[in-house]
Amino acid sequence: MFLRSNKRFKDGTEHRYCTVVESRRLGSGKVAQRQVLYLGEINDSQQSAWRKTLDVFDEQECRYRPLSLFPEDRPVPADAIDSVQVKLSQMKLERARPYGNCWLRCELWRQLQLDQFWAEKLPEGRESVAWAQVLELLVVNRLIDPGSEFRVHRQWFDQSGMDVLLGQDFAVAEKDRLYRCLDRVLKHKQDLFVHLQQRWKDLFDAEFDLLLYDLTSTYMEGEAEQNPKARYGYSRDGRPDCKQVVIALVMAAVNCTHAQ
Repeated sequence: MFLRSNKRFKDGTEHRYCTVVESRRLGSGKVAQRQVLYLGEINDSQQSAWRKTLDVFDEQECRYRPLSLFPEDRPVPADAIDSVQVKLSQMKLERARPYGNCWLRCELWRQLQLDQFWAEKLPEGRESVAWAQVLELLVVNRLIDPGSEFRVHRQWFDQSGMDVLLGQDFAVAEKDRLYRCLDRVLKHKQDLFVHLQQRWKDLFDAEFDLLLYDLTSTYMEGEAEQNPKARYGYSRDGRPDCKQVVIALVMAAVNCTHAQ
């Protein structure tokens, strides 16, 4: 990825707008470019009102303060305070990865109070990473982009924002640690069902005498394969050649809810 600067003259004044651009090599051998992020106009010395600022955290004063950006080939105005000149030719974007989808799933984890539940069931020991955090990583992956533990270790973790959300480095996604975590979870299966049932009751003010939950799947053919939720995977129907969806069924004495 690289930073591209585009010039435009308006009312006799030169304006420069910047975008983050990604280059991708196609199967034909040609290179296609895609705009990833529009940054807007970099500061111009002739118009202080155009200045764009960043919020920079001052560690000594423990607060955020604005910082103005100016391109290296433009003089900084005399009235500019807390400014820095940027070398556009040397700017690059590294390790760009999604964050919002991971944050939302982590928030769901907290809303279900699974952080508290697993902190009690999987207390911290001598391990460098808490087992509850390893499990949260696996669950978030299942919700966003289901895959094997090895895929989480080899690819998915580095392409997500989970290191920031968990406050952990790659140690949380070590292959052996991911596999060992599943063994520690199984014995708490019944307690987990009771906990989730109570959270469902509290969150939705639900009343019931009996609550049943089950998962199944069905495969698709023809035009139904265009369903964006359909994926290839393990088929309970013996049709791994067809796309399928997983169906969850929640049934209580007073209502019945279907969800895909």
